[in-house]
Amino acid sequence: MPKRASAPPAMQHPIQIVTRRTGVSADVLRVWEKRYAVVTPVRSTSGRRLYSDADIERLRVLVQATRTGRAIGQVAGLPTSAILALLEEEAPTPRRLRQTGQVDALLTTRPAADELREGCLRAIGDFDAVALELQLRRAIVALSADDFLDAVVVPLVDHLRMGVLDGSVRRPHGHLAHAVLRRVLDHVVATATAPLHSRDLVVATLGAHAHELDALIVAAAAAADGWRVTYVGTGVPAEDVAELVRHLDGRVLVLSQAAASGDRVIPRELRRLRALLPARIELLVVATTADVQRAALAETGATPIVGLGMLRTSLRALSGDASAKNGTTDRAKSRRRNRARR
Repeated sequence: MPKRASAPPAMQHPIQIVTRRTGVSADVLRVWEKRYAVVTPVRSTSGRRLYSDADIERLRVLVQATRTGRAIGQVAGLPTSAILALLEEEAPTPRRLRQTGQVDALLTTRPAADELREGCLRAIGDFDAVALELQLRRAIVALSADDFLDAVVVPLVDHLRMGVLDGSVRRPHGHLAHAVLRRVLDHVVATATAPLHSRDLVVATLGAHAHELDALIVAAAAAADGWRVTYVGTGVPAEDVAELVRHLDGRVLVLSQAAASGDRVIPRELRRLRALLPARIELLVVATTADVQRAALAETGATPIVGLGMLRTSLRALSGDASAKNGTTDRAKSRRRNRARR
């Protein structure tokens, strides 16, 4: 439970600033606070969460740790200094960085992302769709796929969503930004999606509470991680999603959800979808924070995912399992062919 503010106002930052500086979405931050107590913000007199510079620095370090493949639950209980020590142990040596030209990239990624994101916000404020798309496409070129999504797109979407709710962003500006972001993310999914021989992954949503941009971000992250992605859009019935997965012979179905507390539709649809899917299909549910879904997740064997870092970790584990199984199958086939030749 956040405590009342006692630090000087200059040392306190609202959640919008935190999301911009760390790349952690507001939804993920709230989950991290509730489930893992990663930071303890104070409350303003009006009840708003306020974060210190130390909170922001710790969140940045935690984000870096999740990008190395660790789940947030593995590092959330460690002091910031201990997490930094782990990161230093895994970091490439300065000599190797100089040889591969990565030093400049490491030093400039965060400022570049901040500048590009601020350019996007200015374009939205100016109601300039052309400038917004230009900034986003510059970000695609300047940043890695992970940094583009984590440090530009996710904070931008969170800013728009919260701004529309609190009135700091007018709805027409939000609609314009949504249209441009959808177009750019569609392009990212299409260009990053792996060749036909790669493993199939389907991204879908259930119910009326799904956010299209969240689903597209998930699709873009999976495509950048080497999966052949099919995004089916929002509002698709469970029967149609299951049939599409079967036709594609997909291996993983990722559901991007934003169920409201007390929602009874999503758990019911989730159970129905699981019953329609072949047992071999891995089911991941992204951004599931409502308590009402926990029973349905456990019952269906779905894996709850909070944040892109956890999504990437899960997908890489599934990818490794598939490679190992394929290798075993190939070796078995080779042994059978050799016996046949004898």
